[in-house]
Amino acid sequence: QVRLVESGGGLVQAGDSLRLSCAASGRTLNYYTMGWFRQAPGKERDLVATISRSGSSTHYVDSVKGRFTISRDNAKNTVYLQMNSLKPEDTAVYYCAADSRLLYSGNYYSSTDFTSWGQGTQVTVSS
Repeated sequence: QVRLVESGGGLVQAGDSLRLSCAASGRTLNYYTMGWFRQAPGKERDLVATISRSGSSTHYVDSVKGRFTISRDNAKNTVYLQMNSLKPEDTAVYYCAADSRLLYSGNYYSSTDFTSWGQGTQVTVSS
């Protein structure tokens, strides 16, 4: 089982940027399709972006397209989420997720498709 630890969250103003990191241990990330999810208070955990095992394919939900970028460095066993032009509606706990069964990245996955999760990092965007 891969273990995931997110970092990089914080309190920022609208229009600012943040970069989240997800460091993995226990297994090499080469075998995992990776995703970032977010969960706002009182809401479900929703997909933000996914990236294929090699990093050659990425997918985003419409609300973050053009603002967020998912990337990975398999040599460092780390996945990133660069978030630009942040909006108050981006406020949520952001979670990193991994699953070795998923062959492709896509914007159709739900939280139940991923089996390994980090503890989450809070992102708060003030207006």
